[in-house]
Amino acid sequence: MRNPFGETTQERSGPVLLKSIVDLSRYEAASGTFQVVVDISSGGSILPSFLQGSDTMFIGVGSVNAYVDFSHLKGDAVKVSDDRLSATLALGHAQLADATLDVKESYVYAQQQGLFTRINEFLGGNPNSQQALYQLAQHNIQDAAGKSSLAADAERNTKTMLVGLLQSLGFKNITVTFDKPNAG
Repeated sequence: MRNPFGETTQERSGPVLLKSIVDLSRYEAASGTFQVVVDISSGGSILPSFLQGSDTMFIGVGSVNAYVDFSHLKGDAVKVSDDRLSATLALGHAQLADATLDVKESYVYAQQQGLFTRINEFLGGNPNSQQALYQLAQHNIQDAAGKSSLAADAERNTKTMLVGLLQSLGFKNITVTFDKPNAG
């Protein structure tokens, strides 16, 4: 016998639509996970903060991948000696992909709102009120990745992978350089 006061949940989602497929010509060589604390205060009126304004502390967790793009390699980027024992590869520097915020790990840690701000948000119902927090956290993570050793690690890992691959093909002397400018 079913509980007449019980709740049931039904999913009414539509089918998933594949919007695009992108061919990748890059080697994902390193990934970094970052955490940032975003503290935003709003207010600025003559009213005290317990009446108007808000303070929000947000913990953002996200990742940034570093990769080496092989799509712009030209014929002169790879040189093989006549005896096929030496190879030289000239690659572009590692690049950072856009930061991706992990919405399952990111959360509002603390929030205080003045009375009028709470009433205004209740009546206004702004569902995008936390979007600015997510965007700021993502931006700060991207900046931190740019200042980290992530790109250098990606270049080191790419070099290790290519040297191992070419050694397995019989090459004895392998030189990998990252001196070409980024193409994108």
